[in-house]
Amino acid sequence: MNSAPRFDPLPPAPQIDALSDAARQALRVAAPAEESGERPIAASIDILRDAGLMFEDGAASPLRTARALMQIGAANLSVGRLWEGHVNALRLVRLYGTKVQIQHAEQVIEQGGLFGVWGADGGTAATSEADILQGEKIFASGLGTVTHALITLNSGPKVQLALVEVTDPKRGDASQWDMLGMRATASGRFDFSGMPAQETHLIGAPGDYLNEPHFVGGVWRIAALQAGAAAGLIDTAATALRAMDRLETDAQLARLMQVLMRIWAGMALVERAALASVDDVQPETIVSTSIAARIYTEEVALDAIKAVEQSLGLRHFAATSETGRMARDLSVYLRQAARDAFLQRAARQALSSHETVWGVFG
Repeated sequence: MNSAPRFDPLPPAPQIDALSDAARQALRVAAPAEESGERPIAASIDILRDAGLMFEDGAASPLRTARALMQIGAANLSVGRLWEGHVNALRLVRLYGTKVQIQHAEQVIEQGGLFGVWGADGGTAATSEADILQGEKIFASGLGTVTHALITLNSGPKVQLALVEVTDPKRGDASQWDMLGMRATASGRFDFSGMPAQETHLIGAPGDYLNEPHFVGGVWRIAALQAGAAAGLIDTAATALRAMDRLETDAQLARLMQVLMRIWAGMALVERAALASVDDVQPETIVSTSIAARIYTEEVALDAIKAVEQSLGLRHFAATSETGRMARDLSVYLRQAARDAFLQRAARQALSSHETVWGVFG
């Protein structure tokens, strides 16, 4: 017997702004110097620390975490990338770690630590044999800033997580990070060869990392950053156009507003995905909702970049252009792996029956 779709309204929007206007402005102002290497990105992480954000894991208050990711992404996407990794790592430790490991992780944060999740293997995959680590990680974000990385060992369906201190500057190499954007993240190679792998470093059991809905089901955090960064780009472009007295033309207003409306829709989907991640629904429904938010905000962000280019013209491509820097960062950040596979996975779930098509709205 078919039942009518059930619409559970979102709770009233609470005052959950995670960052003050002053903090967001400080992150924005710092971004150009962080991109050029003139200012350490650790100083911006301290802004988040002062705001009380370092113990967020996306589970205790998912709406607050989602809003914080949007706000940070709008102000400084590179800082947002590092904080999202920290949130992800803390969530995984709290999910799969022992009580002692969780307490240790929280002590590390209290002492000024920053976590990251480093999963991409280099030429030699990261492994653990006889309590010794071998191999390397690449695209390791936050070299010199991240103090402890949650890394994947022994790649495969039984991949093992380990929380390892990564403060040795001789092991990190960001010189090969030659991307046009996200330069401030100092992403690069880290060599683990010869480092000890004690039993206390291992988080959870082999294979836990891939458990759903905490693996792909967590990509709503990436979507939140994408939506926030797209909104920040539109905001910065509108500010520049107002200063040039060029915003009031019908073409400019229509072009930017059409994108902004879709950004708002993406933000709403992100918030729904964040709430679903801790709700009592089927794991695959959580996964498909997160994927939908991730892919939708990617598409909207690409349209935001195009709209800003058309609105500002050549000024956008100047070396000192703020929108140009923001668009470079966003373009690089949007290029996540396995997009098509994610879309197909979400489609198989959402389109499998007349009930699942309603997703978390059913």
